[in-house]
Parts: sequence; C-alpha cells; structure tokens
Amino acid sequence: MSSNKPYRVGRSRTGLGLFATKPIKKGAKIVRYFGPLLDSRKKKDDAIENKYLFELNGRWTIDGSVRKNIARYINHACKPNAESDVKPRKRKVIIRAIKNIEPGEEINYDYGTDYFKAYLKPIGCKCGACEKKRKKKRAEARAEKLRLKAKAEKKALKKAEKQAAKAKEKAAQKVAQKAKENVEQKAGQKRRLNGNNGAHLNGHGGKSPAGKMIAAESEISIKPAATPDLENSVSA
Repeated sequence: MSSNKPYRVGRSRTGLGLFATKPIKKGAKIVRYFGPLLDSRKKKDDAIENKYLFELNGRWTIDGSVRKNIARYINHACKPNAESDVKPRKRKVIIRAIKNIEPGEEINYDYGTDYFKAYLKPIGCKCGACEKKRKKKRAEARAEKLRLKAKAEKKALKKAEKQAAKAKEKAAQKVAQKAKENVEQKAGQKRRLNGNNGAHLNGHGGKSPAGKMIAAESEISIKPAATPDLENSVSA
C-alpha cells in the first residue's frame, strides 16, 4: 500500500476496517471498489456467493473478495461519512467522502437495505450509530429498573410505616385499657373498703369497748322512788 494514500487498514469493532491517515475533504474520492466482473447470465458467475459482491445492475456484479481490493475493508454504517458512487455503464464503483473525515476516523458507508437484511440484521448491526442506540437503550433500561426498584422500596417503606403506626396504636390502646382496668379495680376495692367501715360505724357487728358500754347501760333498770307510808306518818 502506497504511503501517499489517505487511509490504512486497521482493527475496528467488527474486525478489520479502513481508517483515514490524512484529512479527507467532503466530496473527495477515497478509493475504488474493484474486482472481477460477474455476469448473472452465466450460471458459473451467478453461482458465486460471498459478502463482497457489489451489484452494479441486473446483469453485472463486482466480486470484491480479491485482496487487492482495499475498499472491501470499509465497513457498513447506518450514519456513514462516505458513500458508494456507482457508475453502471463504466462498471465501476468509487467510494467518496460525504463529510470531512479527520485522521484516525474509520471510513464507512451504507451497504444498502438488501445487504443489511441478509447479513447484518440477523447478527445485529455494530456500527457506531447502532451501538450508540443500544447503549442508550441499555442506559434507559437500567434507569427504568432503578426507578421501579426505588418505587417498590418506597411502597414497602410506606407499608412498613403504616404497619408500625397500627402496632403502636394497638399497643397504646392496650396500655390505656390496662390502666383503665387498674383504675376500676382500685375503685372497686375502695368501695368495698368503705362499705365495711360503714357497717362497723352503725353498730351492726361492732366489737369496740364503746359498743359494750352502750349495751351495758341499756340493761340498767330505773325503779321509781319509794312512796312514804302515810299511815305511819299520821300516827306519829
């Protein structure tokens, strides 16, 4: 490969690729896609199958599998920086830049719908644009997963707080009920105590000395004073 060429073959995410070594201006010719011409009218030519076939028209196809065809290393991109300039009458294809390409950038062009469906769609396109989309989708999926996780955690926390509040309220009610029962129990004991004290005070069953004195006094009989003997008084 001549050193004055503005490209080099190098490693890319899909294997080998073609990279710019010098600035390439928009519209500039980069490289020609070439190889043996295959005539679809001939069974021998029509039977050839490989991923480097470039169809010019319904009859002629370029077999770009030959190693001298440096353009075969240019990879597909859904948002490319180059394009294939097809000239069916001259039976040639030129790869041109459709953007300014800086040194180090990979050169790529769109292979077309038929090639995409046959070779790229089954395995997934690995161009920069598609990889960016997949990366974005993965990031969105992770963000959605985190959002749902946070939502579930928030819901679980709310439920736990609600259950804790109910348990606290139930415990408070239990304490209040216990306190009420204690108050009622003490009140009952006081009423019973007051009732017993009242029975002693009204004399029914009292055993105090005062009670005995009252009972003793109640047995004293008061007799009337003796009447003077009138007859003895007169005789005297």
